[in-house]
Amino acid sequence: MIKRKSDTVLRVQEPAQLMDFLIAKMGGMARSSVKQLLAQRRVRVGNAVQTRHDFALNPGDLVTVSSGRGNTQLTHPKLRIVYEDDDLIVVNKQPGLLTVPATPGSSETTALSILRAYVKKQNARANIYVVHRLDRETSGLLVFARSEELQHYMREYWRQLVTDRTYIALAEGVLEPREGKITTWLTEDKRNAVVYSSPVDDGGDIAITNYKVLKTKNYETSLNSQLSTLNYQLVELHLETGRTNQIRVHLASKGCPVVGDRKYGHGNTSSPIDRLCLHAQVLEFIHPVTEQKVRFESPVPKEFNRVLL
Repeated sequence: MIKRKSDTVLRVQEPAQLMDFLIAKMGGMARSSVKQLLAQRRVRVGNAVQTRHDFALNPGDLVTVSSGRGNTQLTHPKLRIVYEDDDLIVVNKQPGLLTVPATPGSSETTALSILRAYVKKQNARANIYVVHRLDRETSGLLVFARSEELQHYMREYWRQLVTDRTYIALAEGVLEPREGKITTWLTEDKRNAVVYSSPVDDGGDIAITNYKVLKTKNYETSLNSQLSTLNYQLVELHLETGRTNQIRVHLASKGCPVVGDRKYGHGNTSSPIDRLCLHAQVLEFIHPVTEQKVRFESPVPKEFNRVLL
């Protein structure tokens, strides 16, 4: 970790909560002042920014307090930082925000442009690099690297570094069986930006998705005087491969497209929610610098659960 000369570095001697530790060690600093330090992202434990006042400290931990405002707080309605150190930034992205520009030179706001502006406020020479992407309408966890070298390394060894990548989807229809594995070969038609699925090897890229139905809700509805049933299922999905639009194509291939998916939902626009109901919930990987396993979780969007009440 790069430390400024004005940083205060404290070593933890016995288990304690971060708030209590800072009050005891920072010359009787008021609780409100400590909260301000945390809110301004000026406290690190190890090499990671920590904002939780009840974070559990262990003997041997190093707590670093910056005397300046070097760690500018990111405030954006579509993007929130959940983890930050000298090598990586992990964010929670809202639907409607692109990860990177759709075309070179585009001025559209993206997760990349928001983070680039954020790191340049800390250091005008700093930059940020995307490691992987989420579709515009998919929400959830994304990782960015602070150096181009680290970006290349993580992309090359992504499958070896990632130990858990879990998505949550709200799907239409009835998945049978309720737990299983989908294996198909995917081919992307770049002319119309659509991915096609084949149950046999047709020269495409193999794609493997494990799924499990968590909840089911059935609605009785009347259409043109005919009584019918709408089925919604909350599905947990674990990726073994990470192909373009993999989850959306795989669920559609089972006759259970993601709610709100106008591209692969066979024209069905009966979504009770004004969004694509796909969320990157869990991301666990081996930190490429510290070689420690790190795990991040983003709550299931409340609107998904409301449909199932």
